[in-house]
Amino acid sequence: MTLRNAVQGMSVPDAAMRRTVFDAATDKSVVLVDAALPIGLASNAVSVVGVSMGCEVRGLVGPALSSRDGHRYPGVVLAPLPILAASQAELVSRYLWAADHREMTVFPFSSLAQSCRTYLEYEQALAAADSADIPLSAVGIIGPKKSVNKMVGSFPLLR
Repeated sequence: MTLRNAVQGMSVPDAAMRRTVFDAATDKSVVLVDAALPIGLASNAVSVVGVSMGCEVRGLVGPALSSRDGHRYPGVVLAPLPILAASQAELVSRYLWAADHREMTVFPFSSLAQSCRTYLEYEQALAAADSADIPLSAVGIIGPKKSVNKMVGSFPLLR
């Protein structure tokens, strides 16, 4: 299912930059991934969404740490980041719902991106496509814990 099938041309607001700081005491982050994807594509989608979230939202990833013997380990997420399986229709509906709520921040990742070999190829393909026609592979969502839990509480962990 594409966004066009779900919304019949409705414009989806740009929600990716709403939240710039993550507070583990009040916020929750999750990644929904298309359960029909093969494990390699699902893993790729989740990793790209995680990188995007970590780059765009301060406080989601902690500082680098060192072991007693001085080996450096990069920072990891400061709060659990559940990876949940969803159908394509559920993925689209949750993306649209979260994008429409100002307290939520969304990080969509598409099958269009997965089909490209270079960033330039992706940039050109994305510029030539309408977002409503681009199938989603995964969506990262950050928002108030209560809202996120209500939105994704019924989804199983990806296994």
